[in-house]
Amino acid sequence: MEEKKTAVEKKEISLLWALTPLLVMVAVMIVTIVYLEQGPHIPLIIGTAVAALVAWKHGFKWNDIEEMMYKGIKLALPAVVIIILVGLIIGAWIGGGVIATMIYFGLKIITPAFFLVTICVICMIVSLAIGSSWSTMGTVGVAGMGIGLSMGIPAPIIAGAVISGAYFGDKMSPLSDTTNLAAGLTGTGLFVHIKHMLYTTVPGIIIALTVYGILGTKYKASNLDQGSIQDTILMLEKSFVISPWLLLIPVALIALVVMKVPAVPALVVGFILGTLAQVFVQGGSLAEAIGALQSGYVIESGNAMVDDLFNRGGLDSMMYTVSMTLVAMTFGGILEFSGMLQSIMNQILKLAKSAGTLVASTIVACFTTNATCSEQYISIVVPARMFSTAYTKMGLHSKNLSRALEDGGTLTSVFIPWNTCGVFILGTLGVGAFEYAPYAVLNYVVPLLSIGYAMTGFTIQKLTQADIAEINKREASLES
Repeated sequence: MEEKKTAVEKKEISLLWALTPLLVMVAVMIVTIVYLEQGPHIPLIIGTAVAALVAWKHGFKWNDIEEMMYKGIKLALPAVVIIILVGLIIGAWIGGGVIATMIYFGLKIITPAFFLVTICVICMIVSLAIGSSWSTMGTVGVAGMGIGLSMGIPAPIIAGAVISGAYFGDKMSPLSDTTNLAAGLTGTGLFVHIKHMLYTTVPGIIIALTVYGILGTKYKASNLDQGSIQDTILMLEKSFVISPWLLLIPVALIALVVMKVPAVPALVVGFILGTLAQVFVQGGSLAEAIGALQSGYVIESGNAMVDDLFNRGGLDSMMYTVSMTLVAMTFGGILEFSGMLQSIMNQILKLAKSAGTLVASTIVACFTTNATCSEQYISIVVPARMFSTAYTKMGLHSKNLSRALEDGGTLTSVFIPWNTCGVFILGTLGVGAFEYAPYAVLNYVVPLLSIGYAMTGFTIQKLTQADIAEINKREASLES
């Protein structure tokens, strides 16, 4: 089995052939989404078929290609589990009145002019505390969408503020898996890595908050229908038992993750508490609670906005997201394990002649991996493997690479509709990548700042003699 794997990995595919599946997939994707107004699943399947044909043409047997697809799916399985659990949480928390309580007090406390800044900061704090953008968007983000829509703010703008805040915390939290992954793969100390990211991420979030502050001025109380907001509040009071005690459920979830309880068991506790709240606080039956977990919560309040906000969640609602994730990862699996992605990356690497172009190439490579392999983690793992030696040879500290991986990989994943992150956001917040992209300010400002810094040499750390000695010592120990 090991010999078979090695033989497969040694096969080489030219750049033109490596680009063919990607170009075909993108072309079909544009026609399908823009002109036919259909989903991205079929274009991804067509891209997978073309990738399989290219691999077959270069000597790979069907068993090899099949194994590549399975490997791609396997990489996405942790994300699939999280997606399913978030669907259960949304259904349970809506049925338990948790989301309604969050929206209720949000409408009471937050003024429309400051809403975008406020929801961004709240998502920053929660995500920084728990280290997960997905959990933040699936809980606080969902409530934020409800509050903002009730205030008359367009969904793409709200989603952009939620995403910026959630990804700030995901990128900067020592509890974040992507933060630990980027630091670990490059051999950079965790807090050295986080400190170095402050130079790009803090200015990025300041710019984002400024933009949201300016956008928020368009939604002052004088420009809104206060009667509509009041009607929503009254309908929430009529449809749910509103209690500040219900806020302890999201607080408990955050506390569990802060205490380093793994995401999956923490999310399981979250939906169990929501289910108990639906039965014992809201007075629903056990059958209704199970139905909310499976098919989502169902309400007929007579208020179109309330019905639209709360008729959602459940396992079934995430099957679109799960299916697209699986299809995308079969496509990414063939590109990754056939060597097509390696061929594309090698050409990108040839452009790196200086520190500036090396960092820029890293960020472009991360974005390319997000687009081709459809998975945020791969966009960190693959470029980390490819660029590590180049940074060392150019005399650059590994923290430059680790920062570039997060600036280009973690943040840009949201802009690819078929990436697991873009798919998750669509399923959770109900807004597509092309709609929220202009408003996810942090996610595109930070990569641009990172490239700008590299081109000017600002914050680019060179290796010291002590660093070089440590690297030589580590390499010598590996060879012995």
